[in-house]
Amino acid sequence: MSILLSVQGVTKSFGGLQALSKVTFDLPEGQILGLIGPNGAGKTTLFNVVNGVYPPDEGRVIFRDQDVTDAKTYQHAKMGMARTHQIVQPLNELTVRENVEVGACFGRENQNLRHAAEIAEEVLEFLGLHNRIDQLAGSLNVAQKKRLEMARALAARPYLLLLDEVLAGLNPSEIANMVETVRKICEQGITIIMIEHVMHAVMNVSDRIIVLDYGEQIAEGTPAEIAVNEKVIEAYLGDPKLAQRLMEQDNK
Repeated sequence: MSILLSVQGVTKSFGGLQALSKVTFDLPEGQILGLIGPNGAGKTTLFNVVNGVYPPDEGRVIFRDQDVTDAKTYQHAKMGMARTHQIVQPLNELTVRENVEVGACFGRENQNLRHAAEIAEEVLEFLGLHNRIDQLAGSLNVAQKKRLEMARALAARPYLLLLDEVLAGLNPSEIANMVETVRKICEQGITIIMIEHVMHAVMNVSDRIIVLDYGEQIAEGTPAEIAVNEKVIEAYLGDPKLAQRLMEQDNK
C-alpha cells in the first residue's frame, strides 16, 4: 500500500503559542485517519498546514511523492487535495448546484462549466441533496450545509479529503447517516483524514487514529490501541472505560 501523505516533523507557532510540535505520520492510500484531541490541541492548525493555508515553521509535507510544504491552497486542490471547514462556508448567494460546480471547475480536473454541471448532479445525488439543487445555499439547514460543503469538496475529484468536524451539530440520526456516507466515500478510493469530537463515530469509522494535545502528538494507533492508551485517557478521554463503550456503541 503506497503512502499518499507524509507529514514530517511539522512545527507551527503563532507568536508565543506553540500550535504544533514535530507532528509526524504517514497516511497510506485508502485509509480513514481519525484526528482527535481536546479543543485547542492543534487539529485544525494541522489541517491548515497540510492544506497550504499556513506554511510550517519546520518540517515538510509530502503529497503523492511531491513536496508541497510551500504550495498554496489552490495548488493543493489542483493536485487532488480537498477539505471541508469546521464552520461551513457555502457561497450563500449561489444555488446548491453552482456551489458544487465551483469545486469541479477549480479542482483536480479543471472542468469546464458543462462538465462541472454533470459532476454536480452526480455528487448531489450521492449526498442526498439533489432535491435541493436549485435552492440558494444560504437557505439550507446545518446538516444540509455540511453535506453541501462535502459535495463541493468531492466535486474537486480529490485523492485526499480533509473533513473538519462534519458531525458537529448533527442529531444522532444525521450522525449515523453521515458516518455511512464517509465510509462510502472511502470505498470509492478516496483517502480521508477526519477531525472529530463525536467519539463513538470516529472510533468506529477510522482505520487509525492520531491524538494531539497542546500541539504534541501523544499517540497513534488503531482505535482499539487508542482506547487503552494511558496518555490519551489522561489527556482526553478521562474514563478508561469510556473509549471501549464508545467503540461498542455503533455495533449494538
